[in-house]
Amino acid sequence: MSGPQKIVTCLWCNFNAEEAVALYTSVFKDSRILSVSRYTDAGPAPKGTVLTIDFELAGQRFIALNGGPGLPFTDAVSLSVDCDTQEELDAYWDKLLAGGGKPVQCGWLKDRFGLSWQIVPTYMQQVMQDPDEAKRDRVMRAMLKMVKLDIAELKRAAEAR
Repeated sequence: MSGPQKIVTCLWCNFNAEEAVALYTSVFKDSRILSVSRYTDAGPAPKGTVLTIDFELAGQRFIALNGGPGLPFTDAVSLSVDCDTQEELDAYWDKLLAGGGKPVQCGWLKDRFGLSWQIVPTYMQQVMQDPDEAKRDRVMRAMLKMVKLDIAELKRAAEAR
């Protein structure tokens, strides 16, 4: 990518931005905190409280805003993580569920802050582009029965006749 990232996802946090960013940067390689800004006397939070944290996850820039209660995360927006292996998928799944997250369905989970994630094998993207509609249908039917996605099971469904 040339130059700074033009579009940056901002995550509205309920005064738990530091905790959320600590989790997220611990989960993904090539992650780091870039900067922290703090509330001033102008408020609305007490002076010195973290206002925003600018951070990167796997090289992708985000901002966590300590905006307070009232605007919880919604399933309408999720972060999708592509995984090459079952081991990688399992590791992200387990780390993002730690401390109170909830598995959902079809590779989706909510972390303990309520942020929705899709933990998806790159194989799924590949097979859903296959010209064989019956194969795509078998894989989709198998995926719809899963909570955490199982790459071996998806491959078995793809090859079934």
